[in-house]
Amino acid sequence: MIEIFKEMDNTYRFQLKSANGQGIFSSVPFANEEEIARVIAELRPLVHKTAVFERKTDYEGKFLFNLKSSSGDTIGNSRLFDSEAGMENGIKNLKKQITALP
Repeated sequence: MIEIFKEMDNTYRFQLKSANGQGIFSSVPFANEEEIARVIAELRPLVHKTAVFERKTDYEGKFLFNLKSSSGDTIGNSRLFDSEAGMENGIKNLKKQITALP
């Protein structure tokens, strides 16, 4: 499930949620609804490329990933995971959710 919302500074973000409603991915801010719609439309072919996922560890040892566009710009980032396996499962779940988008 994808949710688009407008921020107080008039930018737009989207969030992808798992089947149980838990947020698994949040986008960076976008200037307008047209830009966000374009990015969302590009997600399905993009997530099948392994190089678009940037795996990271934060300063507390938690795991997260960023999703990059084909031009290398950050589209958004995941929530924090306690383990590397959890992060990999999050990537798998994100791919599944994006593939199921209408």
